[in-house]
Amino acid sequence: MTAAGGNTNGHAPNGHAPQGHAPQGHAPHAGGRVHGLGPEFATRVLRDVPMSKHTSWHVGGPADLFFAPRDIMDLSSFLRQLPPDMPVLWIGLGSNLLVRDGGIRGAVVSTHGALAEFERSSATRIRAGAGVPCARIARQCVKWGLGPAEFFAGIPGTLGGALAMNAGAFGGETWRHVVELEVLDRRGVRHVRAPAEYRVGYRSVTGPADEWFIAARLEFNRRPAINESAIRELLEKRRQSQPIGEWSCGSVFTNPPGHYAARLIETAGLKGCRIGDASVSEKHANFIINHGNASAADIEALIRHVQRTIAETHHVELTTEVRIVGDAP
Repeated sequence: MTAAGGNTNGHAPNGHAPQGHAPQGHAPHAGGRVHGLGPEFATRVLRDVPMSKHTSWHVGGPADLFFAPRDIMDLSSFLRQLPPDMPVLWIGLGSNLLVRDGGIRGAVVSTHGALAEFERSSATRIRAGAGVPCARIARQCVKWGLGPAEFFAGIPGTLGGALAMNAGAFGGETWRHVVELEVLDRRGVRHVRAPAEYRVGYRSVTGPADEWFIAARLEFNRRPAINESAIRELLEKRRQSQPIGEWSCGSVFTNPPGHYAARLIETAGLKGCRIGDASVSEKHANFIINHGNASAADIEALIRHVQRTIAETHHVELTTEVRIVGDAP
């Protein structure tokens, strides 16, 4: 099961993804068609778009095809016309995602700004599209007096990415609140699914293959006394402990059972460890920073170095939370 958002996507996301960047690439020009797509997509499906413009690490080679749908119907039509064997990668805000320097073979679907519907569907339930930023969910639920939803403010991505990996922050997790899911399959057909159809764990979600989350219904409790100060407090806590504003993907590794990844990395003396222009954050050891000129290869090499060092020092295997995709150059 994959997602709109992250992260991929995540949809992320996670929150420092480069919103406002127009896709850079060029439209196909072979008689208005590419890979069997109809003329309605001739100028909207771009080729060779650098993924560095669409990931929060600001690295990544070109995507063969890049498409930003207008809405669900537009997206369904696009998927139906794609060759069935063409790989598809969905992204949201571009966090929790490392795209290798060789880029993406196949099509990238960017859902941010398209799957953005958001409504209160009952006294305690909301319905949100997969392209809705998690921070917006937190803010709006507080306004509606619903919670606990403040933790979404600490997830730097979209709902699609949060659904795909059961993202969490400040003790909260996405799937604790899921009551219904809407998905799109590879043929562009829409389905409604129940949470029981998925196997959900810590930063892990497994479900029907070749489907992507496009929306979900979430349930919360009535909390009329809550206000935005709760979100401000959480964000201040995050600002003090994480390298906010620097180029990162969010947390790189999941926490192994009985351990915290950041603590293992710090006690192994890896804070500040650097390969090329990528380094382990001095502020939070589970973050890797691109200081401006890192390549995806630099970042991946640093990830592998951290994993090897922790295995040798602590005899613990670190698993990546970030999704690594694409081809080496």
